[in-house]
Amino acid sequence: MDEFLKFIWEVIPGGASDIHVKIDQPFIYRKSGSLHKFHGPLVTPEQMDSIIEAILPKNFERGPILAGDFAWMHPDMGRYRVNLFLSNGKPTLVMRHVLSQIPEFEELHLPPVLKSIVESRSGVIFVSGSTGSGKSTSLAAMLDHINTNFMKRIITIEDPIEYMFTDKQSVISQKEMGLDIASFHDGLKYALRQDPDIIMIGELRDADSFKSALKAAETGHLVLTTLHADTAALAISRILEYFPTGERDQRLSDLSKNLRAIIGQRLIPTIDGGVRPANEILINTPPVRMLIGDNELDKITSAIDGGENDGMQTFDTALINLKNEGLIDQATAETYATNKEGLRMRAKGIKIKSGGGILGG
Repeated sequence: MDEFLKFIWEVIPGGASDIHVKIDQPFIYRKSGSLHKFHGPLVTPEQMDSIIEAILPKNFERGPILAGDFAWMHPDMGRYRVNLFLSNGKPTLVMRHVLSQIPEFEELHLPPVLKSIVESRSGVIFVSGSTGSGKSTSLAAMLDHINTNFMKRIITIEDPIEYMFTDKQSVISQKEMGLDIASFHDGLKYALRQDPDIIMIGELRDADSFKSALKAAETGHLVLTTLHADTAALAISRILEYFPTGERDQRLSDLSKNLRAIIGQRLIPTIDGGVRPANEILINTPPVRMLIGDNELDKITSAIDGGENDGMQTFDTALINLKNEGLIDQATAETYATNKEGLRMRAKGIKIKSGGGILGG
């Protein structure tokens, strides 16, 4: 365990975001999006057992397979979201360092329109993206904006709790799976009886959670949650996968009425060695509501592209903006683009309208 603590002490202050501990490998860490091997000996089975024993919570329920999510806090080295799993029968750890102070919008370089979105009275807001795209951090910044500026009752349902909130203007209760609640569904059910204005669900995982989230939105609450999906259209498709085919039209209708926004996020490596978020923003305007209700999800990206006056933007627009600010180069923009050819044309000042044809140059 001592070697592990020395490793953390060396890499976390230098900006490491994730830690990987695997038997027969050196300690590995991620910094600015890239993985690096730490100088030092290989991890032994005995060392892995020692690390797991030291960080595993006392309330952790050991099943037939030693696996699960939990949080670990060290007084000098901060808080971590931990996933413990088996690979080829051997325990493996992946740990995400959670910043002790919740970053502000400006510090994260998030689009200002997200402030007005999260100030909505009701509806469902999804923050979507792949693992490691910064969804949880952006969601925390959005909640802390409310906490700082408005007197609201906020309840979070998390697995595990990541960012620890302190009441400012708002009154916040944070609930952790396995410790405070048995399931996301139960957490949502009981949260509705606890006078919430805003409910944050760490991740939408199944049909019951989705239906409970919509019910909360329908009764005048604001619900924030995350999804593993790369674009707004894929996020909606991902939700539909929770339901049998015969239910999907009804769920699209429910979503069209209660959706507030979908905020996609990708972390983009910058020229100076850092990272910046590129955000796709879908706002549920009347035209978008109609597309969702009619299951015309293939037109969602065009609707976002044409909704700039409403605060919407595609990923490719966000990438072009980062390039124009001198933060990334053309090659990086193309690597992370949704439509590489379209991005190349936009870089030349040419914009393509839906269905083909040039809008302007």
